[in-house]
Amino acid sequence: MELTKQQVAAVIDSTILKPEATREDVARLIAEARELGCGAVCVSPSMLPLTDVDGESDPLIATVAGFPSGKHAALIKATEARFAVEQGAAEVDVVVDVAAAIAGDENALMSELMTVREAVPQPVTLKVILESATLSEESLRTAVRVCIAVGADYVKTSTGFHPAGGATVEAVSIMADELRKANKLAPFEMGEQERRAAGLIGVKASGGIRDWDAAMAMIEAGATRLGVSAAAAILA
Repeated sequence: MELTKQQVAAVIDSTILKPEATREDVARLIAEARELGCGAVCVSPSMLPLTDVDGESDPLIATVAGFPSGKHAALIKATEARFAVEQGAAEVDVVVDVAAAIAGDENALMSELMTVREAVPQPVTLKVILESATLSEESLRTAVRVCIAVGADYVKTSTGFHPAGGATVEAVSIMADELRKANKLAPFEMGEQERRAAGLIGVKASGGIRDWDAAMAMIEAGATRLGVSAAAAILA
Protein backbone atom coordinates (compact mmCIF):
# COMPACT_ATOMS: atom_id res chain seq x y z
CA MET A 1 0.00 0.00 0.00
CA GLU A 2 1.49 3.32 -1.10
CA LEU A 3 0.45 6.12 1.20
CA THR A 4 1.66 9.67 1.65
CA LYS A 5 2.69 11.11 4.99
CA GLN A 6 -0.40 13.30 4.85
CA GLN A 7 -2.68 10.28 4.47
CA VAL A 8 -1.08 8.53 7.43
CA ALA A 9 -1.08 11.67 9.56
CA ALA A 10 -4.82 12.03 8.98
CA VAL A 11 -5.50 8.70 10.72
CA ILE A 12 -3.16 9.31 13.66
CA ASP A 13 -4.49 9.96 17.15
CA SER A 14 -1.49 11.77 18.62
CA THR A 15 -1.60 10.66 22.23
CA ILE A 16 -0.34 11.80 25.61
CA LEU A 17 -1.74 9.75 28.48
CA LYS A 18 1.25 9.37 30.79
CA PRO A 19 0.27 10.34 34.33
CA GLU A 20 3.05 12.92 34.66
CA ALA A 21 1.92 14.89 31.59
CA THR A 22 1.35 18.59 32.24
CA ARG A 23 -0.88 21.10 30.49
CA GLU A 24 2.23 22.48 28.84
CA ASP A 25 2.98 19.00 27.46
CA VAL A 26 -0.56 18.81 26.09
CA ALA A 27 -0.27 22.26 24.51
CA ARG A 28 2.93 21.17 22.75
CA LEU A 29 1.25 17.98 21.54
CA ILE A 30 -1.65 19.95 20.09
CA ALA A 31 0.67 22.37 18.31
CA GLU A 32 2.66 19.48 16.85
CA ALA A 33 -0.48 17.59 15.81
CA ARG A 34 -1.81 20.69 14.11
CA GLU A 35 1.46 21.16 12.22
CA LEU A 36 1.68 17.50 11.19
CA GLY A 37 -1.96 17.27 10.14
CA CYS A 38 -2.93 14.58 12.66
CA GLY A 39 -6.60 13.67 12.70
CA ALA A 40 -6.99 13.71 16.48
CA VAL A 41 -5.27 14.25 19.79
CA CYS A 42 -5.98 11.95 22.73
CA VAL A 43 -5.50 13.30 26.24
CA SER A 44 -6.42 12.35 29.79
CA PRO A 45 -9.91 13.43 30.92
CA SER A 46 -8.49 15.80 33.54
CA MET A 47 -6.94 17.88 30.76
CA LEU A 48 -10.33 18.82 29.35
CA PRO A 49 -11.53 21.25 28.19
CA LEU A 50 -8.83 22.14 25.66
CA THR A 51 -9.49 25.80 25.13
CA ASP A 52 -6.77 26.22 22.49
CA VAL A 53 -8.35 23.74 20.06
CA ASP A 54 -11.11 25.18 17.95
CA GLY A 55 -12.18 25.19 14.34
CA GLU A 56 -12.40 22.66 11.53
CA SER A 57 -8.66 22.77 10.79
CA ASP A 58 -7.73 21.55 14.26
CA PRO A 59 -7.49 17.88 15.26
CA LEU A 60 -10.45 16.21 16.91
CA ILE A 61 -10.33 15.89 20.69
CA ALA A 62 -10.34 12.36 22.06
CA THR A 63 -10.07 11.11 25.62
CA VAL A 64 -10.27 7.86 27.58
CA ALA A 65 -12.66 6.24 30.03
CA GLY A 66 -12.04 3.39 32.45
CA PHE A 67 -8.36 3.88 31.69
CA PRO A 68 -6.05 2.04 31.85
CA SER A 69 -7.27 -0.99 33.84
CA GLY A 70 -10.88 -1.27 32.69
CA LYS A 71 -11.80 -2.34 36.23
CA HIS A 72 -14.35 0.38 36.78
CA ALA A 73 -18.08 -0.02 37.24
CA ALA A 74 -19.96 0.42 33.98
CA LEU A 75 -21.81 3.46 35.30
CA ILE A 76 -18.52 5.09 36.25
CA LYS A 77 -17.19 4.54 32.73
CA ALA A 78 -20.40 5.90 31.25
CA THR A 79 -20.41 8.96 33.49
CA GLU A 80 -16.75 9.64 32.77
CA ALA A 81 -17.42 9.38 29.05
CA ARG A 82 -20.46 11.65 29.14
CA PHE A 83 -18.70 14.27 31.26
CA ALA A 84 -15.73 14.25 28.87
CA VAL A 85 -18.07 14.92 25.94
CA GLU A 86 -19.63 17.79 27.88
CA GLN A 87 -16.10 19.14 28.28
CA GLY A 88 -15.46 19.09 24.55
CA ALA A 89 -14.36 15.55 23.64
CA ALA A 90 -15.63 14.32 20.27
CA GLU A 91 -14.26 10.80 20.75
CA VAL A 92 -13.99 8.43 23.72
CA ASP A 93 -11.72 5.39 23.97
CA VAL A 94 -13.14 3.12 26.67
CA VAL A 95 -11.34 0.12 28.19
CA VAL A 96 -13.40 -3.05 28.55
CA ASP A 97 -13.38 -5.20 31.65
CA VAL A 98 -10.37 -7.22 30.54
CA ALA A 99 -11.26 -10.22 32.70
CA ALA A 100 -14.67 -10.41 31.05
CA ALA A 101 -13.02 -10.22 27.63
CA ILE A 102 -10.54 -12.98 28.51
CA ALA A 103 -13.40 -15.17 29.70
CA GLY A 104 -15.40 -14.48 26.55
CA ASP A 105 -18.29 -13.31 28.72
CA GLU A 106 -20.50 -11.75 26.07
CA ASN A 107 -23.25 -10.77 28.51
CA ALA A 108 -20.89 -8.85 30.79
CA LEU A 109 -19.22 -7.10 27.86
CA MET A 110 -22.56 -6.30 26.23
CA SER A 111 -23.98 -4.87 29.45
CA GLU A 112 -21.12 -2.49 30.16
CA LEU A 113 -20.58 -1.36 26.59
CA MET A 114 -24.27 -0.71 26.03
CA THR A 115 -24.23 1.45 29.17
CA VAL A 116 -21.35 3.52 27.78
CA ARG A 117 -22.80 3.73 24.27
CA GLU A 118 -26.12 4.98 25.64
CA ALA A 119 -24.28 7.64 27.63
CA VAL A 120 -22.41 8.89 24.55
CA PRO A 121 -24.53 8.15 21.48
CA GLN A 122 -23.41 9.07 17.99
CA PRO A 123 -22.16 11.41 16.64
CA VAL A 124 -19.69 10.85 19.49
CA THR A 125 -17.10 8.37 18.25
CA LEU A 126 -16.76 5.41 20.63
CA LYS A 127 -13.62 3.29 20.42
CA VAL A 128 -13.44 0.13 22.52
CA ILE A 129 -10.03 -0.91 23.87
CA LEU A 130 -9.83 -4.71 24.09
CA GLU A 131 -6.24 -5.23 25.36
CA SER A 132 -5.74 -7.71 22.56
CA ALA A 133 -2.37 -8.93 23.90
CA THR A 134 -4.22 -10.56 26.81
CA LEU A 135 -6.78 -12.37 24.65
CA SER A 136 -6.87 -15.64 22.77
CA GLU A 137 -8.03 -15.44 19.17
CA GLU A 138 -11.44 -16.80 20.15
CA SER A 139 -11.85 -14.25 22.95
CA LEU A 140 -10.70 -11.43 20.68
CA ARG A 141 -13.21 -12.38 18.00
CA THR A 142 -15.97 -12.62 20.62
CA ALA A 143 -15.16 -9.15 21.91
CA VAL A 144 -15.23 -7.72 18.38
CA ARG A 145 -18.66 -9.25 17.78
CA VAL A 146 -19.94 -7.61 20.97
CA CYS A 147 -18.58 -4.26 19.79
CA ILE A 148 -20.51 -4.68 16.55
CA ALA A 149 -23.69 -5.47 18.47
CA VAL A 150 -23.49 -2.39 20.71
CA GLY A 151 -22.77 0.02 17.87
CA ALA A 152 -19.14 0.88 18.60
CA ASP A 153 -17.35 2.98 16.01
CA TYR A 154 -13.91 1.40 16.44
CA VAL A 155 -12.33 -1.64 18.00
CA LYS A 156 -8.91 -0.84 19.44
CA THR A 157 -6.04 -3.11 20.34
CA SER A 158 -4.47 -1.72 23.48
CA THR A 159 -4.02 0.95 26.13
CA GLY A 160 -0.25 0.80 25.75
CA PHE A 161 0.01 0.39 29.51
CA HIS A 162 -0.62 -3.36 29.97
CA PRO A 163 2.46 -5.51 30.66
CA ALA A 164 1.20 -8.11 28.15
CA GLY A 165 2.07 -5.72 25.33
CA GLY A 166 0.51 -3.48 22.74
CA ALA A 167 -0.64 -3.78 19.16
CA THR A 168 0.44 -6.63 16.92
CA VAL A 169 -0.13 -7.23 13.24
CA GLU A 170 -1.76 -10.54 14.11
CA ALA A 171 -4.29 -8.95 16.45
CA VAL A 172 -5.17 -6.22 13.96
CA SER A 173 -5.62 -8.85 11.25
CA ILE A 174 -7.96 -10.89 13.46
CA MET A 175 -10.04 -7.87 14.42
CA ALA A 176 -10.30 -6.73 10.80
CA ASP A 177 -11.21 -10.24 9.69
CA GLU A 178 -14.04 -10.50 12.22
CA LEU A 179 -15.43 -7.16 11.08
CA ARG A 180 -15.08 -8.23 7.46
CA LYS A 181 -17.05 -11.41 8.13
CA ALA A 182 -19.90 -9.27 9.44
CA ASN A 183 -19.63 -6.86 6.47
CA LYS A 184 -18.74 -4.12 8.95
CA LEU A 185 -15.11 -3.33 8.18
CA ALA A 186 -14.57 0.29 7.17
CA PRO A 187 -11.98 0.73 4.40
CA PHE A 188 -8.91 2.80 5.16
CA GLU A 189 -9.77 5.56 2.75
CA MET A 190 -13.31 6.13 4.08
CA GLY A 191 -13.95 9.41 5.91
CA GLU A 192 -15.57 9.56 9.34
CA GLN A 193 -18.93 10.89 8.23
CA GLU A 194 -19.14 8.38 5.40
CA ARG A 195 -18.15 5.53 7.75
CA ARG A 196 -20.78 6.49 10.29
CA ALA A 197 -23.47 6.85 7.63
CA ALA A 198 -22.64 3.37 6.33
CA GLY A 199 -22.71 1.85 9.83
CA LEU A 200 -19.16 0.53 9.45
CA ILE A 201 -16.49 0.04 12.11
CA GLY A 202 -12.79 0.87 12.03
CA VAL A 203 -9.80 -0.76 13.67
CA LYS A 204 -7.46 1.32 15.81
CA ALA A 205 -3.97 -0.05 16.42
CA SER A 206 -2.33 1.42 19.50
CA GLY A 207 0.59 0.54 21.72
CA GLY A 208 4.21 0.30 20.61
CA ILE A 209 3.94 1.86 17.13
CA ARG A 210 7.10 3.94 16.90
CA ASP A 211 8.21 4.10 13.25
CA TRP A 212 6.88 4.31 9.69
CA ASP A 213 7.33 0.61 8.94
CA ALA A 214 5.36 -0.43 12.02
CA ALA A 215 2.60 2.03 11.14
CA MET A 216 2.39 0.74 7.57
CA ALA A 217 2.31 -2.87 8.79
CA MET A 218 -0.70 -2.08 10.98
CA ILE A 219 -2.51 -0.30 8.14
CA GLU A 220 -1.84 -3.16 5.74
CA ALA A 221 -3.25 -5.57 8.36
CA GLY A 222 -6.49 -3.58 8.48
CA ALA A 223 -5.97 -0.65 10.84
CA THR A 224 -7.82 2.53 9.94
CA ARG A 225 -6.60 4.57 12.94
CA LEU A 226 -3.25 4.63 14.74
CA GLY A 227 -2.80 5.65 18.37
CA VAL A 228 0.77 6.87 18.80
CA SER A 229 2.84 8.95 21.18
CA ALA A 230 5.60 9.67 18.67
CA ALA A 231 3.79 11.07 15.64
CA ALA A 232 6.65 13.29 14.51
CA ALA A 233 9.16 10.44 14.57
CA ILE A 234 6.83 8.17 12.63
CA LEU A 235 6.07 10.76 9.96
CA ALA A 236 9.74 11.77 9.67
